[in-house]
Amino acid sequence: MRALPSARPASPRRTRTQRRRPTIEWQVCGVCNYDCSYCIQSKKYRVGHPTPAEVERFLAFFRALPGAWEIKTTGGEPFAFRDFTRRIVPGLIEDTRHTLSTLTNLSAPLPILLDFAEQTRGRLGIVSASLHLEFTTPEEFVSKALALREAMDERASLVVNEVVVPGRLDEVERARRLVEEAGLRWFPQILKTKQGTHDYGAEAERVEVLTGSDPDPRRANLAPSYQGQLCWTGVEYFVLTQQGEAWSCRTAKRHGQGYLGNALSGTVELRAAPLPCPYEICPCTTPANRGMIEGVGLGEER
Repeated sequence: MRALPSARPASPRRTRTQRRRPTIEWQVCGVCNYDCSYCIQSKKYRVGHPTPAEVERFLAFFRALPGAWEIKTTGGEPFAFRDFTRRIVPGLIEDTRHTLSTLTNLSAPLPILLDFAEQTRGRLGIVSASLHLEFTTPEEFVSKALALREAMDERASLVVNEVVVPGRLDEVERARRLVEEAGLRWFPQILKTKQGTHDYGAEAERVEVLTGSDPDPRRANLAPSYQGQLCWTGVEYFVLTQQGEAWSCRTAKRHGQGYLGNALSGTVELRAAPLPCPYEICPCTTPANRGMIEGVGLGEER
């Protein structure tokens, strides 16, 4: 260990030299203003946020990190936490080494999103915009996404993520068409469950048309297996919760494994070397798309 300062098998694709991009997925808050029927996160965890003092300790932790990292803020919904734009974003961009990305449902008022784009100019990596049709329309969402992308740094990118919700494929297909006709990139995600992935049954063929039969991790999230492949999570990638707990990856956290310490107490220690993945599912494409899975080609950021 090295200290820091205070489903289905995937097909190997390695079309270029592997380049790992050190990345932290930080759950800045639990609170979310949506309550999607298909959300895998239990309601009891969709609450809470760090105090102002804790925010400052998080920022101090990021300032002390060696090297340059991409810090991908998630939730809950980051913009539902008032201090996200008031304290966290300004605090992160003060450190010119790190790149800021975010996962958001785009429910924040457009002026706030445009201000975010302006604040992060030159520092923004990717906006992963999640489309949830239970709370918005494709037309409203696409209009807001286009306005945000226009205001963003031209070097940054925006991707529209959407869960392929069973029983609502007509709506999903229509949303995909509107997103792509607007010139935005649409990224489908199969529905995850507590046990793994949803069995679409009679809808499976339509789902495969939406996702592709065997897409790479930059085209769709099928929650594949990388079991046995060398994985750099816990070394140059980790998940950070709103309580400061650091875990090597999401699946490890679910199993109560891969604990790396706590950022708020200054006890985080990363692994010294990669390990073979022991898990049957990788629910998030971020590690693969940041080059953390040996033998899986580095894709476009999302």
